[in-house]
Amino acid sequence: MTQFDNVLESDLEIYISVDIEASGPIPSRYSMLSIGACVVGDTNNNFYAEIKPINDSFVPEAVAISGFSIQGLKTTGIYPETAMKSFGKWVEETSVRKTPVFVGFNAPFDWQFVNWYFYMYAGKNPFGINALDIKAYFMGATHTLWGSTSSSKLPSWLQVENRDKHNALSDAISQGIIFERLLRGTRD
Repeated sequence: MTQFDNVLESDLEIYISVDIEASGPIPSRYSMLSIGACVVGDTNNNFYAEIKPINDSFVPEAVAISGFSIQGLKTTGIYPETAMKSFGKWVEETSVRKTPVFVGFNAPFDWQFVNWYFYMYAGKNPFGINALDIKAYFMGATHTLWGSTSSSKLPSWLQVENRDKHNALSDAISQGIIFERLLRGTRD
């Protein structure tokens, strides 16, 4: 048992890996198209939603990466208010009496959308005003340069096979596994 097993089994905090796909680089001008989340250490406990765009603005490369169609999501996506209220309820039910901690791989990007959407469509953000960034955590833990923190440059023991890249739930699960391995120091 490592000192970090206590972190994952804490009665005080629960780490929730979150990933989003968006139609561009900033909220309000662009839309969050999907959101995926899972509990670090229990990736089967997860959440996923595809969301109706809030407008027609998009960066073609961003939409191409996600594989979504803005027009398609207008039909198949759920309303942002429904998505964020459902996600907020899942976070609260999953956290019970623990503080939920938002964890992301390049958390500033994902958190800005999640935070904006929570406040616009649900009235509050259950994660509060902060997020834990896996890339920064890795940089500090390994004393490496920022340029060495991209997922393709992580050491083999942190590599996770992700067959469905740019799917918010699949990416949330992969980054949750990476963060758990970092916390535990597991090299498998």
